[in-house]
Amino acid sequence: MNGLSPLGDDYSVSRLPLSAKSSFLSVTLVRVGAITTLAQFMLGATLGHGMTFTQAMLATFLGSLLLQFVSLGLGIAGAREGLSISLLARWCGFGRIGSVIIGGGIVISLLGWFGILNAVLADSLNHMSGDLISFSWAAAISGIGFTILVAFGFSALSWTAKLAVPLFFMAIFWISLNLLAGHHIADLVAVIPTGTPITIAAGATMVAGGYIVGALMTPDISRYCKNSRHVFWMTMICILVGEFIVNGIAILIAHALDTADVVTIMIQTSGGVGLLTVILATIKINDVCLYSSSLALTNVVQGITGNRWSRTWLTVLLGIVGTLLSIVGILDKFTDFLMLLGVVFPPISGVMLVDYYVLRTSRQLLDASRQMQALPESTQLIGWKAIAACVVGTIGGMNIDFGIPSFNSLIIASTIYWIICIIKKKP
Repeated sequence: MNGLSPLGDDYSVSRLPLSAKSSFLSVTLVRVGAITTLAQFMLGATLGHGMTFTQAMLATFLGSLLLQFVSLGLGIAGAREGLSISLLARWCGFGRIGSVIIGGGIVISLLGWFGILNAVLADSLNHMSGDLISFSWAAAISGIGFTILVAFGFSALSWTAKLAVPLFFMAIFWISLNLLAGHHIADLVAVIPTGTPITIAAGATMVAGGYIVGALMTPDISRYCKNSRHVFWMTMICILVGEFIVNGIAILIAHALDTADVVTIMIQTSGGVGLLTVILATIKINDVCLYSSSLALTNVVQGITGNRWSRTWLTVLLGIVGTLLSIVGILDKFTDFLMLLGVVFPPISGVMLVDYYVLRTSRQLLDASRQMQALPESTQLIGWKAIAACVVGTIGGMNIDFGIPSFNSLIIASTIYWIICIIKKKP
């Protein structure tokens, strides 16, 4: 069934039809909004405080290569098949139950970040109001606002991005110009950092790890792209803007101020513009977090029960849970677990890319069903080979001391999965 529900079910457990594709600008703005966050500025400032400008940009380049590889590969698959990442995983090695496991991890990860970012926004709203409203009420108001917005689906995200992304960049550039006033760019590029030294490999790991979850989520957005060329330029623009430009500005500011705590200074010294920046930054990323988690939960529920539940009402449920978590404040102890989930996602990406592009185990099923704008009628129950490869890849990535852990885990999982599948095919 490909019908769209009144409040925007957004084809959460079916293919996105060609008629529902969106413009290149709309899709790119949503994606740019999801990567250009204050967390990205924090990352760039951390690199700048512990590395020279050249070293930091080299680390950004290496980490971005991995992000672009994953984003482009999965993004093209999502656009071609019209499927979200958790649904696509069913026919990329993991099977129905395997995709449920992946979807569950996505829901927990993104819902956790939704709650954390909602708490950050609530603090800003409380401060802006002069403490006229309590933190709890501010968190409830912002959480309800996000939930209502995301309930209307991708079209609401698109309109929000068209407003929030340009305003965010205008605010950021205004603040950056003020902080860099009186400094020569050439002098800042030549600054020797005073912070704890960071190696190229560690810096690249920070860059890759900082957005690897977002890279995995690419099909949730790219399925609205009209062709592979749009996917390429969407992901490329996002990497250039979100990693190189944002990181570059943050590195220069860190050199100018001789601190890694750039974001706090940006907000504290910029008055209303600083608070507006926090609000815009949170809006851009939090609506995408809740949207992708709602798509994943819809797939999880259908995979377990066999019934199709409304994405809209599941969005409401997730929004309520995420808002309550931000109000009670238990998410401060949740961050380490979220970081662990971030380590698990690169192997999942590697297995899916190998299965879809190299082994092509379900491509005939996908190609035949795509002609009828339907889902394949059959799928394996659980992909044990894919799960085993991901476990080995995760362990390897966490324990190998050289190279880039995210890249190591992806390569290990991909290779193990490919070898197991080749051996299994032999008579």
